Amino acid sequence: MEKDSLRVGALELASRLIVGTGKYPSMEVMQAAHAASGAAMVTVAIRRISLDDRQGRTMLDYIDRNRFTILPNTAGCYTAKDAIVTAHLARELLATDLIKLEVIGDAQTLYPDTRGTLAAAEQLVADGFTVLPYIGDDPIACRQLEEMGCAAVMPLAAPIGSGLGVCNPYSIRIIKERAGVPVIVDAGVGTASDAALAMELGIDALLMNTGIAGAGDPVRMARAMNHAVIAGRQAFLARRMPKRLYANASSPMQDLIATQAP
Repeated sequence: MEKDSLRVGALELASRLIVGTGKYPSMEVMQAAHAASGAAMVTVAIRRISLDDRQGRTMLDYIDRNRFTILPNTAGCYTAKDAIVTAHLARELLATDLIKLEVIGDAQTLYPDTRGTLAAAEQLVADGFTVLPYIGDDPIACRQLEEMGCAAVMPLAAPIGSGLGVCNPYSIRIIKERAGVPVIVDAGVGTASDAALAMELGIDALLMNTGIAGAGDPVRMARAMNHAVIAGRQAFLARRMPKRLYANASSPMQDLIATQAP
């Protein structure tokens, strides 16, 4: 199989699946799921890193930095100012310019605040960050974020943690068709079929957390998501057959009939 890596800014990743760190039943299950997922990047919520472990360990100690690139995120921020401050803290803590930008506008739906996201993205790009913004499935907002210099756009498939799958595939297709940077669908993927469908739309990658961590068997689901992302990507590259209203025989008879004696 030809090399099909994902490039985000100056970073090249062997996997098109990005996984999260929240909601796992234990750190050990999280580690096993990360390994099974085949992912090369793990996102971590900087504001939610617990410092209360009796052994002095944090979530970061359970992530193999030699195997995974850490993508810090600003989850839990409701203003552009908070997101900017959190991004700078992440850069100091992890020595990385990568940041997954989240500015939440509504506590119930966890939909992004578009205005706040745009404001924070503009400042963070100016500050030298490689910005990957979580945003609604809005082609205009995605275009504006790209024009500001974001390294990728991350439209939601459905509300965070909902597991509803890709609710508006048409918007996602428009975003991908117009984008000059990677399109990474973030939030809402619940199972392997959702992941495969999203990848078949032509997007560049998927970020998921609850779909894996919230499964009855997170490790098995992580493995399934790995296969689904690969299968969906390969199906997109292969270009599916056209849909037809009527049947089209897989073993045509016209040549056989033409050679029969009268």
